[in-house]
Amino acid sequence: MVDRLANSEANTRRISIVENCFGAAGQPLTIPGRVLIGEGVLTKLCRKKPKARQFFLFNDILVYGNIVIQKKKYNKQHIIPLENVTIDSIQDEGDLRNGWLIKTPTKSFAVYAATATEKSEWMNHINKCVSDLLSKSGKTPSNEHAAVWVPDSEAPVCMRCQKAKFTPVNRRHHCRKCGFVVCGPCSEKRFLLPSQSSKPVRICDFCYDLLSTGEMTACQSSRSDSYSQSPKSSLNDVSDDDDDEDSSD
Repeated sequence: MVDRLANSEANTRRISIVENCFGAAGQPLTIPGRVLIGEGVLTKLCRKKPKARQFFLFNDILVYGNIVIQKKKYNKQHIIPLENVTIDSIQDEGDLRNGWLIKTPTKSFAVYAATATEKSEWMNHINKCVSDLLSKSGKTPSNEHAAVWVPDSEAPVCMRCQKAKFTPVNRRHHCRKCGFVVCGPCSEKRFLLPSQSSKPVRICDFCYDLLSTGEMTACQSSRSDSYSQSPKSSLNDVSDDDDDEDSSD
């Protein structure tokens, strides 16, 4: 079905509409063989708060952006190659329901659908696209993924020293290796993680020690691990700060 739609006028028109929704700031999305599989609004668990994002699933990439005008305009376009994507289901907890992790070597995050059926459809379609891409390319699934950042609201104190309380002066930072929320003194070191940046990035002392001694697997932290070591948050129990996904902290 995807091959049949690849060069159809309807598919070209649909992709053109998506391009226009992002405006001049977005990258061109129309290329030979690309098909728009589906689209919809998902709740993305950002650093500051869960926020609605418009997602577009193509047969080779996943695109999402901030909703500026409902169903009409979007900005801050993000493009994720599906060949690098792995997804894992998340158990329902409180108001956070129907979720799954989208994991890539450079960025990983949680999203939530409105219903269980919608979640199942998204996951099935993503897995099918990834499987088809890997089958055609002969590549193997990526086994390296960036950590999912623990939201600020889940850490009133540093998740490493368990002592430093966060205030407007004592800021939160995120370890790029484990995703934990840590204080400045617990994350003064930097380490080169080539899949995430060409420059050394901030990591916590715990991960730095493990990375320096070559025990890299020991400091891997999944989303469920982060949840189990930090307070649970709800969709209504977070601050109203702007999303700063690209924050250097």
